[in-house]
Amino acid sequence: MGNRIVKWLVLLCTILLLSACGTDSQEKVLKKVNGKWAETNGYELNATMEIKSGGDPKKYDVTVWHTKPDFYRVEVVESGKDVSQMIVRNADGVFVVTPTLNKMYKFQSDWPKKNSQAYLIGALAEDLAQDKNLVMKEEDKAYIFEAATRNSYKNSMPHQVITVDKKTMLPTSVVIMNDVKEEQIRITFKNIKLGVQHAAKEYAVEQFTEKDEPKGENATSPEKDNKEEKDKGDKESNNNPDGNDGEQAVSAEAENTKFQTHYPVVSLGNTKMVDEKVMQEGGMERVILTFDGDKPFTVMQQPVTKQTAMLPVSSPGDPVDLGFTIGAITDTSISWEKDGVEFFVASSKLTREEMVQVATSMTIGSMK
Repeated sequence: MGNRIVKWLVLLCTILLLSACGTDSQEKVLKKVNGKWAETNGYELNATMEIKSGGDPKKYDVTVWHTKPDFYRVEVVESGKDVSQMIVRNADGVFVVTPTLNKMYKFQSDWPKKNSQAYLIGALAEDLAQDKNLVMKEEDKAYIFEAATRNSYKNSMPHQVITVDKKTMLPTSVVIMNDVKEEQIRITFKNIKLGVQHAAKEYAVEQFTEKDEPKGENATSPEKDNKEEKDKGDKESNNNPDGNDGEQAVSAEAENTKFQTHYPVVSLGNTKMVDEKVMQEGGMERVILTFDGDKPFTVMQQPVTKQTAMLPVSSPGDPVDLGFTIGAITDTSISWEKDGVEFFVASSKLTREEMVQVATSMTIGSMK
């Protein structure tokens, strides 16, 4: 009888030992992930990002460069459109660049330390390391992590699922979900190259102010530009002595500045809109929405204006990733641009997370 019990115990121990050998512990996997993602001297990656919240789904192509210790270059391009935005961190600070609008904002910020982004693999490694309630599931070819988000929209989208390829130990996708675990954002990594480093000059923002200017034989002198402009003006004057077309052009430009008012659809306790004003300033329409209650705030919006030259403008606060665009946030305000409209939200009562909720909920329509 005693020998039979000993045999059963030996068999049980053998089974447990074999099971342990075939399955990596969560701690062991996290150590590998951190060593590979966070400790690399640099990397390049390409990914696609699909945003399903806030109306029709939109897709973006994302390109990331990172060189240790703190150089970053992230470019986000909306698929099928000539609309891009870039965030660059170099020795001079943090810059948000919108080439199509000739706009560049400069921040004195420690981004991306305060606001992790799911397309930065170092930030993902930190998300996994910081989550005390992290859950890991092992599949045949992948590790699946369920973790909390630490980014600017962590209140409205608190959950994320990170899939890691077993063979490469690199992430293949990140799915960010709302509080009822409905998918809101999906990032799919297409290519990740570790150990790639770029020179400091490749992170210089000055190159973005020059890349669209013609060089060499294609460049035109100021004198030639002025002559061509004068000839063009003379020709238009001769063809239209009464200047009617000029008036029509001004009218058409004014018409292009019209936009549809956006309203926040987020619920912030006992807070409701109490006033809506439409103002005209310099031929441009500006809408001001006032909300009062437990969480009072003001929303201002107007058409985006394109700058004639791309010069860095100092901006307070920190860059904030809203998913569909990169904005600027302080303790009392948030600003961003989307679909040809500039937005600004001000409040002394809203937290940063609540201001992000207001920003991501702005929708064309009317208040109910």
